[in-house]
Amino acid sequence: MANFMFCTGIENSIPTINGGRTRVDQMEACGHYERWREDFDLVEDLGIRYLRFGPPLHRTLLGPGKYDWEFSDLTLNDLRRRDITPIVDLCHFGVPDWIGNFQNPDFPEHFAGYAAAFAERYHWVQLYTPINEMFICAVFSALYGWWNEQMTSDRAFVTALKHIVKANVLAMRAVLERRPDAIFIQSESSEYFHADSPAAIGPAEIMNSRRFLSLDLNYGRRVDSEMYEYLMDNGMTREEYHFFLGNRLKQHCILGNDYYCTNEHRVHQDGRTWAAGEVFGYSEITRQYYGRYGLPVMHTETNLSEGPRGDEAVNWLWKEWANVLRLRNVGIPTVGFTWYSLTDQMDWDTALREQNGRVSPVGLYDLDRKIRPVGKAYKQLIADWRDVLPAQSVCLVVPVVPPSHSGRIDAREQEQSAGEMLGRTPSQAQSSESVGR
Repeated sequence: MANFMFCTGIENSIPTINGGRTRVDQMEACGHYERWREDFDLVEDLGIRYLRFGPPLHRTLLGPGKYDWEFSDLTLNDLRRRDITPIVDLCHFGVPDWIGNFQNPDFPEHFAGYAAAFAERYHWVQLYTPINEMFICAVFSALYGWWNEQMTSDRAFVTALKHIVKANVLAMRAVLERRPDAIFIQSESSEYFHADSPAAIGPAEIMNSRRFLSLDLNYGRRVDSEMYEYLMDNGMTREEYHFFLGNRLKQHCILGNDYYCTNEHRVHQDGRTWAAGEVFGYSEITRQYYGRYGLPVMHTETNLSEGPRGDEAVNWLWKEWANVLRLRNVGIPTVGFTWYSLTDQMDWDTALREQNGRVSPVGLYDLDRKIRPVGKAYKQLIADWRDVLPAQSVCLVVPVVPPSHSGRIDAREQEQSAGEMLGRTPSQAQSSESVGR
């Protein structure tokens, strides 16, 4: 049984821009390919035992059934040696050139094959985020026109979304066939849209319904009537919709959600949006998502740039942690927290749309691997709270098998452990898959 999951991550975004001609690779830009051992040392120094990490998809999945595992073997085996539990992020905002982009209907099957091969090779890995921020990936690629296919229509968005979520579902199925106690931690953006005037209430309501689409489909939840019409009007077929209803795997999932100060939006009556800043905050918006899905929660991403005073990120860390404790104290099972990422990132001031070489100072460490004030604060927070939380509430304990123990339980014990996560026996968990909500 694992303690509360204090976590950080290695940023592995790989979208393409410039009509698909330019690959934006954050692991390369931030020096992780050369400094991965040093980065893992920093994770250990912080006292962190969980790491959001994944091999770069475009360098690993070379073609159908063709893989290059060299970097994955080096890094993942080193994490295993250190007994750091990876939450493996298999697809982060981009696909290999040979797949093209998220409009490709063959992507789900290709990705499921990759997930199956990964799970076969790294049998000791239990925690997965198959596809990171499915909603944001579809929005930025096919509605805003920023990444990958760079399209700007509702039809392109629905096409990208259905392919992305289907790929996520098929990947979960493939992993579960090889590791029955696998746990899937969605990392999905938690959004809210505020009407700026009475005339903006209609557009805001549509956006507040649309924000749930990726998770509704992923968890096999029937969408509301307006969103059903939206999906059907923009190219989803009844057969495609019923695929999601018939593959309900939520009993294997933790609702990982991300929150930044840009996640709340003001909506104009003509549908234009702009950043609202923190209005409701993480705990209130997470209550909305928890009320909809009823799954254990993990705060899977947050950060803030270090500003001129030097304490801006530290204060944001304190605020987000206070929100996590608030959820816990009102009875919402909250199992983990993540400052994302370990090091500073590059060019997120333009959402990776431009390669300007500008540092986003959001890491626990800068790109010279010198600790930032927020890194020191997070290290202290972990030391203060790590041994307190599990003793106070059983809802903060998840049946995670650390890498050092991964060979000590057989498949039946794995399945039993997975079913018990939500208080179900394996037979109950299996039968619940076909029950609609």
